[in-house]
Amino acid sequence: MSMLSDQELLKSNAYINGEFVSAENGTTFEVKNPSTGEIVANVAKCGAKETRKAIEFAKIAMTSWAKMPSKQRASILMAWHDQIIANKLDLARILSSEQGKPVAEAEGEILYGASYIQWFAEEAKRIYGDIIPQQSDDARLLCIKQPVGVVACITPWNFPNAMLTRKIAPALAAGCTVVCKPANETPLSALALGELATRAGIPPGVINILAGTTAEIGHEMTSNPIVRKLTFTGSTEVGKKLTVDCAQTLKRTSMELGGNAPFIVFESADLDLAVKGLIANKFRNAGQTCVCTNRVIVQSSIVGKFTDKLKVAVAKLKVGDGFESGVDVGPMINQSAVNKVNELVENARQLGAQVITTDSNMDGKGNFMAPKIITGATKDMALFSEEIFGPVAAIFTFDEEREAIELANDSPFGLAAYFYSNDMSQMWRVGEAIEAGMVGINDAALSNEMIPFGGVKESGQGREGSKYGLDDYLEIKHLKMGGLN
Repeated sequence: MSMLSDQELLKSNAYINGEFVSAENGTTFEVKNPSTGEIVANVAKCGAKETRKAIEFAKIAMTSWAKMPSKQRASILMAWHDQIIANKLDLARILSSEQGKPVAEAEGEILYGASYIQWFAEEAKRIYGDIIPQQSDDARLLCIKQPVGVVACITPWNFPNAMLTRKIAPALAAGCTVVCKPANETPLSALALGELATRAGIPPGVINILAGTTAEIGHEMTSNPIVRKLTFTGSTEVGKKLTVDCAQTLKRTSMELGGNAPFIVFESADLDLAVKGLIANKFRNAGQTCVCTNRVIVQSSIVGKFTDKLKVAVAKLKVGDGFESGVDVGPMINQSAVNKVNELVENARQLGAQVITTDSNMDGKGNFMAPKIITGATKDMALFSEEIFGPVAAIFTFDEEREAIELANDSPFGLAAYFYSNDMSQMWRVGEAIEAGMVGINDAALSNEMIPFGGVKESGQGREGSKYGLDDYLEIKHLKMGGLN
């Protein structure tokens, strides 16, 4: 990590109560660069004891943080935002080193993550209550909103900066304090945020970040009664388990879980625009995003023309180390991820699909995978029902609009969906009929801090970002003021 301008941003110890501390037993685990396999850092391997301490410190810190005037909290959050922007390139380098995505893409994630801090700094000043018309003239009825309590945050490896800021920012804006568990594959981005939080003047204990033994940390988060809310981004399988565990203390939960996004192309669509959107959406982060396209569903009358255009665009993608110039697709996170995608591709091949792959000199080396197009895909193939999570675009076909909607909704998941059409009536019909929390119409870049991010069905519950994003971190309290005559 000699390329960092500020070496103090590379932290390997847990961030608890404003200090970087080692695990109690002194153990560590390795964080490796998925492009090279080299060890980037040895990080403190925390467990239940460290998590319990962090939760207790968060409870103490919340006493003053929740009482702080919202304008002051907003000012501190903006100071944190400014620290992140000032160090965006170093943060991008750290992110790329542990996660693999190209540095330019990583820098985009840093800016995206910072936008949530800015947004919720502003929203902190807009937590309004209500006056309710009274039933009698000797009383007044009102509602106020208060922070839900200490919040536990568990985040994945594919967006190690933005997934964390998207949870911490609304929690802090609401007056909550947090204890965070980043993925063990990518803890360095999270710990760097802790260093910048200290520089920004965020009080000790308000933000706590630790990685390590996942089962121990997770159990302490879900069982500790001090924690009043758990927010998780990850697989549906793990999300269900966490929800069950949190039910024992009736914690509030918000879950951003798995996806199986359809990308429908109707015959009225601008095919060049659709291909451009698919390339940006499907192959970003090597296809390792929860909202990236999983099933490309193209109307039969145009599938040949669309596929030809897609082949040309995919052939231009450069695969390589995230630090190399001009790289579009970096490595996958580990070999297990590569193996899983290869299994899905092979299953499709055995069932009659054709596999078109680019001539990448990185394909098959380490964790790299060349972008692939699957043609002739059918519903009986595993990649129809399973999240691919890799640089593979599988093309299915349909004849009528009704069939496209049925294919899109034939999934227990409903996070994101996309379709391209120049028929205005069709835009309304399909947009309303698709079962997803977010639908992109002639645009495959859904997410920003101003929209409510989240899904339906087994893709989760709750929303992140937008004016609705504070709701899950606030309790509504009714106050009745009597004896006023």
